[in-house]
Amino acid sequence: MKAFLIRIFLLLFSVVLCIQLWIFASLAWWRFNPVNTTMMMRIDYWTEPSKPIQHQWRPYDEISTNLKKAVVTAEDGKFVHHHGFDWDGIQTALSRNKEQGKVVAGGSTISQQLAKNLFLFNKRSFLRKGQEAVATWMMERMWSKERILEVYLNSIEFGHHIYGVEAAAKHYFGKTSESLTREEAIFLAAILTNPKYFEENRNASALKARKRMIQRYMRYAELP
Repeated sequence: MKAFLIRIFLLLFSVVLCIQLWIFASLAWWRFNPVNTTMMMRIDYWTEPSKPIQHQWRPYDEISTNLKKAVVTAEDGKFVHHHGFDWDGIQTALSRNKEQGKVVAGGSTISQQLAKNLFLFNKRSFLRKGQEAVATWMMERMWSKERILEVYLNSIEFGHHIYGVEAAAKHYFGKTSESLTREEAIFLAAILTNPKYFEENRNASALKARKRMIQRYMRYAELP
């Protein structure tokens, strides 16, 4: 029995080690190369293979500053200051969730969201959060903040099978992400909380409220 348990432990350890090595190797490669597919894109495609993924890589300097500021404002106002984890934001989210008796807020940073999108499934679990933390820790030490934001902007979901700012700009406004106006950037940043829903419900009150918030605080956004 003891030998069996040891073999099980070694097998699980080997699997976990292989996953960490895969994440490390991927991050090392993506440090200098475009990210053309993510776990979220693969899941979307596997779910509905008849519909192609809309995605096109766009370098950081060719993305509208309006959009960068709007996304940082909407998703992670302390992005340039933390090292992957916003502990104050996490504590605030936990307090809100405790008050409501359910999950109504998250404390994930842009780095954490990117780690999840690149490598993990969307199902909530302690195991997934633990792996997300490890991937985030590695990413923050291997990539610059500019690179993290660049990959995030190129991989985030903006609607049904729509990933990255270039595909989003073309889908919603028929233009490149470099030429987005302030109002267009605010709209794209605002839909990130629930992109598939807001793609079909562009006049939703929740979307309007989020747009007002971004518009109010966007001037204070700090970029890497």
